Amino acid sequence: MAPGSQSGNCIGSCYANEILQTLNISRRNGVFTDFTVQVEDQAFPCHRFVLSAKSAYFRTMFTSNLRESQLSTVHLCEVSALNMGLVLDFLYEGELPIHEGNVREILQLSDFLDITCLRDLCVQFLESQLDPSNCVGIKRFAESLSIASLSEKSKKLMLQSFSEVSKKEEFLDISKEELIEYLSDDELVVSKEEEVFEAVMRWIKRNETTRVRELKDLLEHVRLPLLDPAYFLEKVQMDKTIQDSPECFVLLQEAQMYHILGDPANSIKMRPRRFTDLSELIVTVGGCDKRGVLKLPYIDGCNPKTGQWMALSGLPGYGKSEPAVCVLKNNIYISGGHMDSRHVWMFNVHINCWIKVASLNTGRWKHGVAALKGQIYAVGGFDGQKRLSLVERYNSFTNTWTPVTPMLEAVSSAAVVACLNKIYVIGGGVDDDVSTEKVQCYDPEEDKWTYKSPAPFCKSCIGAVHLDGMIYVIGGLMNTIFRYNPEEDTWSAAATLPGPLESCGLTACGGKIYIMGGRDEDGVGTDKTLVYDPTTGSILEGQPLLRGTSHHGCVTVLQRLSS
Repeated sequence: MAPGSQSGNCIGSCYANEILQTLNISRRNGVFTDFTVQVEDQAFPCHRFVLSAKSAYFRTMFTSNLRESQLSTVHLCEVSALNMGLVLDFLYEGELPIHEGNVREILQLSDFLDITCLRDLCVQFLESQLDPSNCVGIKRFAESLSIASLSEKSKKLMLQSFSEVSKKEEFLDISKEELIEYLSDDELVVSKEEEVFEAVMRWIKRNETTRVRELKDLLEHVRLPLLDPAYFLEKVQMDKTIQDSPECFVLLQEAQMYHILGDPANSIKMRPRRFTDLSELIVTVGGCDKRGVLKLPYIDGCNPKTGQWMALSGLPGYGKSEPAVCVLKNNIYISGGHMDSRHVWMFNVHINCWIKVASLNTGRWKHGVAALKGQIYAVGGFDGQKRLSLVERYNSFTNTWTPVTPMLEAVSSAAVVACLNKIYVIGGGVDDDVSTEKVQCYDPEEDKWTYKSPAPFCKSCIGAVHLDGMIYVIGGLMNTIFRYNPEEDTWSAAATLPGPLESCGLTACGGKIYIMGGRDEDGVGTDKTLVYDPTTGSILEGQPLLRGTSHHGCVTVLQRLSS
């Protein structure tokens, strides 16, 4: 740095400030002014070139060919003379004392006059003042001026502090549409779903006479099945406002059926919110090693939120290959896993313990199981000599298996899945070398099997998973994910895998489908996890398995996080 340069800069800065202060004194004394801003009953003489230097509003006015460019006075309405004086001081000297009492009007005035630097200062001040008691009002104010950054920060605080915000006066005056927007947001932070229900009821009871008609629309966004059963009975079912709203009965019935029957419906109402103390846990069961030689005894759990794997209590006594696995009332049921097996085990996730339950009537392997309306169905399979069409149903209350109507065609290694109150058996092997494209559907109400539209493939060693009313089929060394719409009885291609797979684990978790392990076209087991998002069609890699695995079971259960 050259000698004297620092002091020269200081002199220059001081000199500039002195010029600005002198100009402002001239303005206040009406010296050399050529324009007047009229606010209320007060006139502010000004200099055109100073106003246009920082205000795009005045710059446009003075340089356009419009009539306003010839005016010597402009009248500003809905502005206080006090704040106009402060803004003019800022234009001349670059300083303005912003505080809670004037920030909103100063921001509105700077927005109107298009003074960007002052507008930014006001926004920064409001951002520094954000807290749960004012973020609702600040968000609404920011949106009125189209200030996206302030609106987003306000919303973020509202979501992060939802429980506290929902108890403030401002929250009770938001619109139904805005409330639904928050209830639907994946970033909503609550420790329990009960907090969401209580926020909705506070909003309703703020003006119950007019708002009660909005109750059903709001309760649609409360995940009632995830409420504690005792809380649901006492606080929800017994609430007089809800009792007097017949349109809400269907929502209560849905939650009751989940609490009583425990069917995993794979809909958003059954998915824990991202930040609650309840989390989904993906569990893999048994399978074969990478070379397909050894049967594995491992039960591993993965929390998709953290990507961490944990070892759970191992399978009793031995490993299992191609076990039939499903979830009922958040317990994992396992059958098969080796030739002519009748044994059935239940794994209690909460206590990490195995319990042996009633054995199957017919020993079977390579079969499927599915939970539907509080009962488990064991379907098809192989008994060591032939494929089976036999189906039996398990009642957990009586701990018994009862035969039901057999399938129309005997198959093994088929995709078996429950969806929309029916069971679907897709494809499967009919003998050692031939697979079928047939889709068999069981209606438990009629105890009857029917054929549906055939699949666009003839495959075995496939899996299926139900998500949001659709069935997705993967495996059979296909590199396409196929989607079946049960309501329309139609098939379509949903996405393309990076490569063909068979005998992979499939489960729905967090609104996505997890494709875990499996064998490639060379017969080699992989440890890769692929995550398919039906809403975007994207397929990304997830947390890999602990080891290369195929022919394994894969399910999702709920787990309460440790406090």
